[in-house]
Amino acid sequence: MQDEPTPTELIKAVADFLRNEIAPAITGHNSFKLRVGINALDLVTRQLTLAQTADAAEAARLEQLLGADGSLIELNRLLSEKIASGVVDLQTPGLADHLWQTTMDKLAVDQPNYAAYKREMGDTTRS
Repeated sequence: MQDEPTPTELIKAVADFLRNEIAPAITGHNSFKLRVGINALDLVTRQLTLAQTADAAEAARLEQLLGADGSLIELNRLLSEKIASGVVDLQTPGLADHLWQTTMDKLAVDQPNYAAYKREMGDTTRS
């Protein structure tokens, strides 16, 4: 098993190379397709570095909120059922905070440059 570089480091290196060395020389529709590819590599990098921790935290919050154990999928299904049946609503202690944190964690992976996310996180710079 290889220790260095990590898969995340490799993917980031490829994305940086494409962004900094190749992209400036590409124009037209191929430039667009290259940017899509670079964005996909950036997304995979964020998934590898952030998603596992966020999923574990989400599962822990759901276990406490629902008083049940299970996989993240099972716990989310149970939460959905309880919301649909009216057993759980926004007045349920911890639900609003859980939904907010889950949303912010997902945005950190999927759309970290989304203006509203950056504003909420206190980042006033623009990219």
